[in-house]
Amino acid sequence: ISKEPLENIVPLQHPTQNDQTIVTQYEMHSIEDLGILKMDFLGLKNLTIIEDTLARIYKIHNQSINIDAIPLDDKKTYELLQRGESTSVFQLESGGMQRYLKQLKPTELEDIISMVALYRPGPMDSIPDFIAQKHGKKKIIYLHSSLKPILEKTYGVIVTQDQVLEIARSFSGFTYSQADILRKAVGKKIKKLLDEQKEKFITGAKNTQKIEAELAEKVWNFIEPFAGYGFNRAHAAAYATIAYQTAWLKAHYPVEFMSAVLTSEKADVERIAVLIEECKKMKIEVLPPDVNESFMNFSVVDGKNQIRFGLLAIKNVGHNVVEAILMERKERGPYASISDFVSRVSSKDLNKKSLESMIKAGVFDKLGERNQLLQNMEKLLEQARISQKNKINGQKGLFDSAAAGQVSTTWKIKLTAAIPSPESEKLKWEKELLGLYVSGHPLLKYQKLLEKNCLPIVQVSQDLAGRVVRIGGVISSIKKIITKKGQPMLFVNLEDEASRIELVVFPSILENYPAAFQENKIVFVSGKVDMRDNIPKIICNTIEEIVEE
Repeated sequence: ISKEPLENIVPLQHPTQNDQTIVTQYEMHSIEDLGILKMDFLGLKNLTIIEDTLARIYKIHNQSINIDAIPLDDKKTYELLQRGESTSVFQLESGGMQRYLKQLKPTELEDIISMVALYRPGPMDSIPDFIAQKHGKKKIIYLHSSLKPILEKTYGVIVTQDQVLEIARSFSGFTYSQADILRKAVGKKIKKLLDEQKEKFITGAKNTQKIEAELAEKVWNFIEPFAGYGFNRAHAAAYATIAYQTAWLKAHYPVEFMSAVLTSEKADVERIAVLIEECKKMKIEVLPPDVNESFMNFSVVDGKNQIRFGLLAIKNVGHNVVEAILMERKERGPYASISDFVSRVSSKDLNKKSLESMIKAGVFDKLGERNQLLQNMEKLLEQARISQKNKINGQKGLFDSAAAGQVSTTWKIKLTAAIPSPESEKLKWEKELLGLYVSGHPLLKYQKLLEKNCLPIVQVSQDLAGRVVRIGGVISSIKKIITKKGQPMLFVNLEDEASRIELVVFPSILENYPAAFQENKIVFVSGKVDMRDNIPKIICNTIEEIVEE
């Protein structure tokens, strides 16, 4: 990795050694297994995150880390997983997986391999037994002694397809090719083919080891539900390796890792909101964009436990103007004032829309108050035009005469006074232009009132299905539709500081509260919890605007 400034380092877009590892670790049993390779490229995004994190570590700490040589018995990594703090960790970040990790308390890579393989339809039913038998809370029983060496390291539970194949070989005397036919038969669920394989399995057990048909049928019933759904071991091991590597980076270099993850998800506002909440839990502060600290993407603030929003995250601000801002700053140093900024940045893309968006997003907060800058937009743009024209004509202005890195700050545009923007307006602008609240949250001043009077949105779950609950938050978006009867109804997103939920507002409720449903309004809502599609929603009954005590 070069020592180029981080903003100039482009995350790898082509397969690396890690990608090749995924491919070469496969044990092919049939030509059909080649189809599995397509699924492995799910890991490419995470490989980019790993490479990006390593680049950030090198730039900030001057440490070059070989991610393929990290210790696989790292205590700090397993402690992170044991606490279920696996948001942004490849394959291990779902709510269900986090719950199982807390119960399992993984202590070695084999545990991660097993969880990756088991956490899918079919095998998932075996997870409680796997956890109980690992911790000795349930006795491990082998139906036959030949199964013990195959299942011992997975606590008597079938975890991978390889184990099914080995059972077929050792228990019933199948060859590798015969075992693979069995695997495909189970996977395709063709009754005629299944019946044939079952008969061969039982006959093979009888002929090979003189095993009675009754026991052979028990073993068949033990492997048959799993064989059609399981991963092969190489697939699970490759995924688990990436999972461990991302967990290791999160445990040892949390700020660098989370900034890389945020950059990889920059186009997904909802995902960014989840990751910022995770940063808060990790005591990492995520700061709004700043003209003298931000780069294109999310970046680590030097020497601090902070991540700074990138300039490209701002709506209406394009790549060209950001590139011009960063290039000028790199060549001639930080911007000393708003006058300095508009006089130095030479870009036709520095227009009214982009400048207004940057001001509203807080980019110039250290150089001026937002509303005052907005009220003086025409003056600022006029100076930008004059400066651009002079440069094109080869004339030297006040700033052109200064040496690089020694910009004159004596001249300033005289700004007309203006009433400062209220905090609520600033947050509204951030929501509009960044997709979420960054410098604060409109609910902060209502925190005690919310804690006293309603349930946190994050606690609305399957356990409350069918029950009426009361929640509070800010209305972040509203979608209106017309029913078959020609009546309006709404789908409303309500969010608090930690989570969000969809409200379903039927026509009768909308008729009762015609003015209550408006974006940015802070409200209490009561309604019934609906778990259709396994996603909690609230069927709205009542709504009231929250008034600060």
